[in-house]
Amino acid sequence: MNIPSVSGHEETVGFWLRDHLRSLGWTVELQPVSENQNNVIATLSDRPRVWLSTHMDTVPPFIPPTEDDEKIYGRGACDAKGIIAAQITAAEQLRKEEGIEDIGLLYTVEEERASTGAKAVNLHALAAKCEYMINGEPTDNDLAIGSKGTFRLMIRTTGKAAHSAYPEEGDSAIEKLLDILDDIRHTKFQDDDFFGETTVNIGTIEGGAALNVIPSQAEAGLAIRLTTKKQPIEDAVRNIVRDRGEIEVLSFSEPVRMVELDGFEKKVVRFTTDIPHMPNWGRPLLLGPGSILVAHTKDEFVKKKDLEKAVSLYIELVKRLLVGI
Repeated sequence: MNIPSVSGHEETVGFWLRDHLRSLGWTVELQPVSENQNNVIATLSDRPRVWLSTHMDTVPPFIPPTEDDEKIYGRGACDAKGIIAAQITAAEQLRKEEGIEDIGLLYTVEEERASTGAKAVNLHALAAKCEYMINGEPTDNDLAIGSKGTFRLMIRTTGKAAHSAYPEEGDSAIEKLLDILDDIRHTKFQDDDFFGETTVNIGTIEGGAALNVIPSQAEAGLAIRLTTKKQPIEDAVRNIVRDRGEIEVLSFSEPVRMVELDGFEKKVVRFTTDIPHMPNWGRPLLLGPGSILVAHTKDEFVKKKDLEKAVSLYIELVKRLLVGI
């Protein structure tokens, strides 16, 4: 956590993990993703069947770690550097106390923006040997049996600039955009009995040049939490926008159902992960310490007892997966 690793700047923390894991006896590969970004892939054998994985990057800004008797605070405490520490600790205990070496560790870059690292590693040769991928995100140490998808898009409108004293001479792009957004806000999108409600966040709005100018351009960025396939939701949005504006699809990941195991607290989470971008890496599971409600905030923290519990849960998951569900 002392090493800043905001998305796009994960190289240094990747080097640290490489050196640390090699010092423990792991074989470590740095997989290039960009000029200064590398996924970290660590193995103990030539056929790792179960993998522990999460991401190295964080959202901005960097917040250095502090701690008290109960909690560790700072950027990455629960999302997801605390998870990395718990996974490495669990893997070392499995190795030393159980003699288990058919496991792997995978740490990706840029999950917080576009899952670039996950997309790059999906075609890695080791994926074919993976039977189960245990991904780590803050789930309150519950086993997430499903996660919503995300559909990100921009809506842009154009008009005609004019002096604001003579509005009849212009055509406001902002007013067009507001009409579209109001229609979207009052649309009931398709939901799902398992994943829950499809929700829409209007995250950004930009437009105009000055207070006394009728705006000729405007745009809004939306993030839709998918509970169905993307296509029916995109079709619905396009039917709302029609010829009033243009749509640019930025990215999407569809909802995922994951492995269910008895003996764990279970739930469906509303956020998305690297999992949709790694379909070649076996059957997915999702579990990690900490709360998503404090991730990405200035007060991000993880309880020390939850990190310790996560170690035990990861060990139990790996052992059960290796001997069969």
